Amino acid sequence: MNSSKKHYQFSREEWKKFYRNGIPPLTEEELQEIKSFNDRISLQDVQDIYMPLTHLIHIYMKEYESLQLSKGLFMQSYQRHTPFIIGIAGSVAVGKSTTARLLQMMLSRIFKRQNVKLITTDGFLYPNTILEERGIMDRKGFPESYDMELLIAFLDQVKSGQENIETPVYSHDIYDIIPGKAEIVNEPDILIVEGINVLQLPMNQQIYISDFFDFSLFVDAEPELIETWYLTRFEALLDTAFQVPGNFYYPYAIGPRKDALDMARQVWKDVNLKNLEEYILPTRNNADVILHKTHGHEIDNVSLTKY
Repeated sequence: MNSSKKHYQFSREEWKKFYRNGIPPLTEEELQEIKSFNDRISLQDVQDIYMPLTHLIHIYMKEYESLQLSKGLFMQSYQRHTPFIIGIAGSVAVGKSTTARLLQMMLSRIFKRQNVKLITTDGFLYPNTILEERGIMDRKGFPESYDMELLIAFLDQVKSGQENIETPVYSHDIYDIIPGKAEIVNEPDILIVEGINVLQLPMNQQIYISDFFDFSLFVDAEPELIETWYLTRFEALLDTAFQVPGNFYYPYAIGPRKDALDMARQVWKDVNLKNLEEYILPTRNNADVILHKTHGHEIDNVSLTKY
């Protein structure tokens, strides 16, 4: 079993001093377009937190490339380029999707010749029909609700340099895998894998998802804050996206607001908080970097692995 890593801890003021060069490779308008619904982030956050972070990732990338080259020289054979894989974990509603999309855009623009691809592990959830057959629909998001064998096989294909790999597509509108639809991943130089489960230890497999990662990140916050963000986002969605007929939450959007919020609070308590405490938080110290958020989604400190 993987042991937890030890970390250095830095305040925001300390962290931002580690890389002062360069201008954020995106505009305020672009930043607001890629952020998750109801998340908060600014160009100052990009400058203070994410510019040093991308610089650190570049250091990891150079070390990875050097190791791959040295292995080839040792074996006296040509080793084809293998993608650099970044894992991003954290709770529901903590803002890890914003972090993932931001890093994809920044890395694509900083390393212009690199093909940077992003996938989420939502696509590797079992379809609702299977969850219902197994009686675990109320455990959606828990480790047993994911097709881990399929996810591990996908990551193995990526690392092996296979072309045009198909991955399932999940829709938050219908709250299910879209039948017959696939996303194509074709020889990325950098692959970002975002999901609540990416740092978890498998239940039966002999290999960990994290074994495929060359760099890992955990987006962290106090559970009480995350609950507030979750409920605020849910209520905002009741007024917007959930109003579309056919959306999974449409019946709640057009019904009594109190009933909808009572349901959301129960889901948070019985599903998201339970999953966070039992399966997600225990993986936090497995990450290379931990971004800790406080009120207003502001990142107040950063932890960096020692060894």
